[in-house]
Amino acid sequence: MTATSPSIQFFAGIYEELSNVSLRREVRTGKRIVMMKFAQLKAIEGFNSFTKQSLNSLLLTDEEGEINVTPSSTRFIFGGDEGDELQGVECKFEVEREDHWERFMRFMHRYAEANGMEYGEK
Repeated sequence: MTATSPSIQFFAGIYEELSNVSLRREVRTGKRIVMMKFAQLKAIEGFNSFTKQSLNSLLLTDEEGEINVTPSSTRFIFGGDEGDELQGVECKFEVEREDHWERFMRFMHRYAEANGMEYGEK
């Protein structure tokens, strides 16, 4: 049995590379908020600027299985001389249940280890 490498996909078979992630807790409600940042998205590199591609589902996969996430917001950041170069994408979602949070953190630790990322607290 081989361990499944941790992966992130918006579309099946197109593996994305996470550039950063920030974890916050909303003081008022106690909800945990995850902000995943991608410097680029392979899922949309093939589309032109007139294509509005919906990124309404995120699939996180590791040796434990799959986690399906529906982002509460997805923000595209553009820049460059003409202002039309994709500089990055921010994908935000909330995690309310403690068991879901623990499962997400196990995924993140595996993903970080597999991709040479470090966990740091500010």
